[in-house]
Amino acid sequence: MRGGRAAALMRTMNLSARTPLDDLERYYDAAPRSSARAEDFGPLTLFVREGAGWHYYARPALGHAGPVTAADVDQVRARQRELGAPEAFEWVAEVSPGLRAAVEESGLAVHEHPLMVLDPEAPAAEPHPLVRVLGPDDPLLHAALVVPQLAFAAPGTGVGPAGPAELAARITAQAGDGRAGQVAGRIRAGHSAMAAAIEDGLPLCSGMHNPVGPVTEIVGVGTLPAARRRGLGRAVTAALVADARARGAATVFLSAGDADVARMYATLGFRPAGTALIAEPIDA
Repeated sequence: MRGGRAAALMRTMNLSARTPLDDLERYYDAAPRSSARAEDFGPLTLFVREGAGWHYYARPALGHAGPVTAADVDQVRARQRELGAPEAFEWVAEVSPGLRAAVEESGLAVHEHPLMVLDPEAPAAEPHPLVRVLGPDDPLLHAALVVPQLAFAAPGTGVGPAGPAELAARITAQAGDGRAGQVAGRIRAGHSAMAAAIEDGLPLCSGMHNPVGPVTEIVGVGTLPAARRRGLGRAVTAALVADARARGAATVFLSAGDADVARMYATLGFRPAGTALIAEPIDA
């Protein structure tokens, strides 16, 4: 975030008269600005990454209540292609109900994910002996960032074949890709925190949370497929919740991959708050 706009956003996020979804909307607009620039497309905002790291998405412009057309979506998609960025859109169904029709008319597929907010009264979970929060100079930071890639390549909660050997090969193949340096910088700046379950010198599960003022989102929690059904995803999420609370977060939220994953998060005190929608090309 930059200058007066950043300060204004932070003041707005601290207003007392707000709903949980209002908090999330402000967060979704504010969070990418620490490492991306925002490009205005009228009813839509496209966040464009600056430097190495992951690409961001387009979403409804903060406060926009009018219609969004397929032509608006097409214009953003053309810009994403020009930038070499994924043609990705993210929004909350209950806040922007008309966007889905425009996105689908543009030719994108829409995926639904349970949006969940942590009950402020939820008790803290017991720490797991394999899980720790990683600092910016932790030698396993790069490896921990690779784990979710293998996890999300084999979605679901069932045990899969990808294990330590596949992880080690992927770690080597992606060495020096710049992402660990970017995340280390975010950790130092307080923009991100990362936790991982580590066994025999390898991370088996990892995830992050990205605080902005009093709100933080838990993202990218993924378990190496061969290490599933051991409670590691739950343990890493619990560690991220504990870290977020220690930092003073008033609102902790996440998007679950599916209903089965949502049930796991519910055991930690996360409750349904809405539906997160993600759109991408049909053949993605």
